[in-house]
Amino acid sequence: MNELDFAPFLLSFKLAGITTFILFIIALPVSWWLSQTKCRCKPFVEAVVSLPIVLPPSVLGFYILFALSQNSPIGAFFDETFGIKLVFNFTGLVVASCFYSFPFMVQPLQGGFETLNKNMLEASYLAGKNKLQTLVFVALPNIKPALITATIITFAHTVGEFGVVLMVGGSIPNETKVASVAIYEAVEILDYKTAHIYSVIMLMLSFMVLLGVYLFNSHHKKRIGV
Repeated sequence: MNELDFAPFLLSFKLAGITTFILFIIALPVSWWLSQTKCRCKPFVEAVVSLPIVLPPSVLGFYILFALSQNSPIGAFFDETFGIKLVFNFTGLVVASCFYSFPFMVQPLQGGFETLNKNMLEASYLAGKNKLQTLVFVALPNIKPALITATIITFAHTVGEFGVVLMVGGSIPNETKVASVAIYEAVEILDYKTAHIYSVIMLMLSFMVLLGVYLFNSHHKKRIGV
């Protein structure tokens, strides 16, 4: 590879941005419910949500590929109704990334909600605010570190995906060839120089993301006197 192609990184950032936005909307009510509920099914729901953390990416990718293919009811429905194919394209990557990164958004938010003072929430309800108003105007402003952590970690985790995106999207330039796939292909053709450069970029990005999260949380704890 004579010239470095940074299109895979731009595609990775685009995928991570869209995935993070979608997951924030989906994970917010889920994490709020998990933090407040006393339902006996809570451990089961938490186990399902956390599956992508422990499940091998190839296994998760295989089942997502199977579920979204045109031979499945879901894939056939979207293809026949909307003319949308959910595999080997960017749309499929977004769907797969949402499954893969879901727990990385839910768990920090749930942890943040669980640290809230219950009396503060009760006071909100007594003041006439419903659950949605309490969530938006009382809970969210008081879990800023958890919000920042969930957003940044989800974004970074999505940028670094490999197994799932390769299984569901393959390697189509400017469509599904993200940074992690580009590194893999560079190694396959023994282009170690390009692989090194891409890997260093990913390494530095990951380090800066984690450093930013820890610095923010440390500053926040000092500000509130913890």
